[in-house]
Amino acid sequence: MMIRFTLNGTAVALETPGSKRVLDLLRDECGLTGTKEGCGKGECGACTILLDGRVANACLLLACQADGHEIVTIEGLEHAGQLAPIQQAFVDEGAVQCGFCIPGMVLAAHALLAGQPQPTDDEIKRGLAGNLCRCTGYRKIIAAVRRTAQAGNA
Repeated sequence: MMIRFTLNGTAVALETPGSKRVLDLLRDECGLTGTKEGCGKGECGACTILLDGRVANACLLLACQADGHEIVTIEGLEHAGQLAPIQQAFVDEGAVQCGFCIPGMVLAAHALLAGQPQPTDDEIKRGLAGNLCRCTGYRKIIAAVRRTAQAGNA
């Protein structure tokens, strides 16, 4: 099946089985390995992408469901070699450990701040729900989101 979508701002057309998972499409055919497979069941958030600006689990989406849509991965947030403000805040706050969950956390935080530029700590926690971290813990991650919100630049 031929699918067409926008990936990190670039139009893409690929011949692929419609039943292939978006996760595998991104990693295997597009070479974007920032999207990870954790549980394969949509429970951990390691595979988080933005689909038309909304948080989605790439392990649960089929390639046919991406047809005609816009996908943003962690690789799509940086511009001209510069980390996006939310990415830089994660680094500055020490919110990055192993890196496995971080792409999903960053994308969930980015989507949250796009819709709610000044979230409360409770709203940040709800916005990150569905993304699990076993290394850093959530205190530094919440601080990174808060820092970005306070700076006013998601």
